[in-house]
Amino acid sequence: MEIGNKISELRKKKGLSQEELAEKIGVARQTISKWELGETSPDIKQSKELSKIFNVSLDELTDNDIKDILVEKTSNTEKLSGIILKLLKFLIIFMIALPVILITARIIAKNIHEKNSGRLMQVSIKCNLHDEEYGYEFLYYETTGEIKEAGGDGYLINITNASKSDDAYQALDIIDAYAKNNNGTCTRTEAIPYKK
Repeated sequence: MEIGNKISELRKKKGLSQEELAEKIGVARQTISKWELGETSPDIKQSKELSKIFNVSLDELTDNDIKDILVEKTSNTEKLSGIILKLLKFLIIFMIALPVILITARIIAKNIHEKNSGRLMQVSIKCNLHDEEYGYEFLYYETTGEIKEAGGDGYLINITNASKSDDAYQALDIIDAYAKNNNGTCTRTEAIPYKK
């Protein structure tokens, strides 16, 4: 709708004559007539006065339909906020689930490793060196020899450098060899399956 038709419509709704409206704005009646016929248009100051008199916004007066634009912008904002909320929910769930997944994977990997490494065995070695007796015990996987736990006299393991070995079979051989090279003797217990 053109501004002239809008002014005419709003004036009639307000129950004003062209003369009464002209008085309120401070223009001649013919000016109102020209606006309504579409021959001329009100300037910005006059348009502001008209919007106050008719109690409408300038956009509504000029039939500048911004409602669709606002609805579209609101709709786009709602869509974007919906996407952001979904993304945040996913991230929160992921951050909660990730430690559980990692712990589960670690447990599974450990079980597979232990299963592939054979059963857990226990062996101890006692050595007589320099007129002293020293002992050390290993808990290891039978197939791979990988040491799970070891303990005993620190002196024995430190002087032989057996602590650098991850393999129980190698560590036992290193201790044995050291004892023989230093006029000592070692005896090993027979390896037995470990019982908790």
